[in-house]
Amino acid sequence: MKADLNLVNLKVHTGERLVEAGISVQDGKIISVAKPPNLPEADETIDCGGLLAIPGPIDVHVHLRDMELSYKEDFYTGTCAAACGGFTTVLDMPNTKPLTDSPERLVEKMERARRMVIVNVGFYAIPPLDEKAVRELASKGAVAFKVNLCRQWTEWDTDSQENLVEAFRMVSDTGRPVAVHAEEGAMVREAEDRLRSSGRSGVLDYVDAHPERAEFRAVRRTIQASINSGVRLHVCHVSTAWALEAVSKAKRFGVPVSCEVTPHHLFLTSRDLEKLGVKAVTDPPLRTDVDVEALWRGLRTGLMDVVASDHAPHAEWEKTGSVWEVSPGVPGLETTLPLMLDAVNRGLVDLDVVVRALCVRPAEVFGLRGKGRIQPGFDADVVLVDMDRWWKVDPTEFHSKAKYSPFEGWRLMGFPVKTIVNGVVVAEEREVVAEPGSGRVVVGGG
Repeated sequence: MKADLNLVNLKVHTGERLVEAGISVQDGKIISVAKPPNLPEADETIDCGGLLAIPGPIDVHVHLRDMELSYKEDFYTGTCAAACGGFTTVLDMPNTKPLTDSPERLVEKMERARRMVIVNVGFYAIPPLDEKAVRELASKGAVAFKVNLCRQWTEWDTDSQENLVEAFRMVSDTGRPVAVHAEEGAMVREAEDRLRSSGRSGVLDYVDAHPERAEFRAVRRTIQASINSGVRLHVCHVSTAWALEAVSKAKRFGVPVSCEVTPHHLFLTSRDLEKLGVKAVTDPPLRTDVDVEALWRGLRTGLMDVVASDHAPHAEWEKTGSVWEVSPGVPGLETTLPLMLDAVNRGLVDLDVVVRALCVRPAEVFGLRGKGRIQPGFDADVVLVDMDRWWKVDPTEFHSKAKYSPFEGWRLMGFPVKTIVNGVVVAEEREVVAEPGSGRVVVGGG
């Protein structure tokens, strides 16, 4: 058998261990991971110069925007950012305009994406009230469903626990997970109204409007809803020690729950927010040193399943003005992997942990078969990394339309040099080398 492509002269992290080997690819699949003498002949061979190969990272929390929000980001610019940042698969959130809350909207997004994306893309959906529509969204390929308790997108009144359980039950019947933004909306709204009416409008007032107890209570409530409905629960962007402890307790009791952390919650605190100003406003907001240390500890021990960017691009004018009017969120597709590689180089975390949280567990949690590992039979999604390369974060060079970052000016060691998606090189040295539409739409359950 003759392969399409051989990658040789590299170290390979298979998803389980680090080995010196080559990789053979045919028809977009990995067919061999072995010493070069044992690889099949190939039409093309790339000498990787001793670089590290990791399984294609998967970002499970991305806002690609597009459609009526294309001025913020679109499927092409967002996936270019992903490719140059070292992601081979991203999962797109449903709070688009229009919302992804019906089978028709989901199919419309999929068809549009197929013409534009250069990496693999899967789509979340918002659970509608109609149970038949929930089932159809799953059958059309939704990878998961998303519920935001803080800023409700769905017709469901999720302040009601009874409604939350019923929405979760409908999702559970599809076999898909439900991801939650876990902050109690009523608590956040009350705090924000109180602070605004008293004339407070500093960035730390925004933190006070999103108290830690709002996240803790929401996590506990969604865990209870998971228990009552049987749904697989994924808690997005955990930001506090309290919330992480609630997830830990649920896991010890066998509740099917996973969780994620963002780089901005790992590397920044509310002290940084004071310096950075409204451009660094996110939901949930940056927290304390105690919270950050708890998040790192959870990541190192495996309690934290996933690292995700929560890439939330906005136009520059939407990141200026009053803290109560600014759009929350920061771009992250082009900084997440370099930040985590730099953390490995600084001894903050092991490479095994980073590969687990960016590659292996995202595929497992969201049922992305054939992804997350470098093994025969898996998709040929591979990223070549130079662990000794320095890179300075310069948002003006981002492929994303969002030209700002809380990490602007940071010098990071560890850099994705080449991104390979389904056996095709799509980005090299932060340059896109693939045509729009070369990526694929991935569907839930496989």
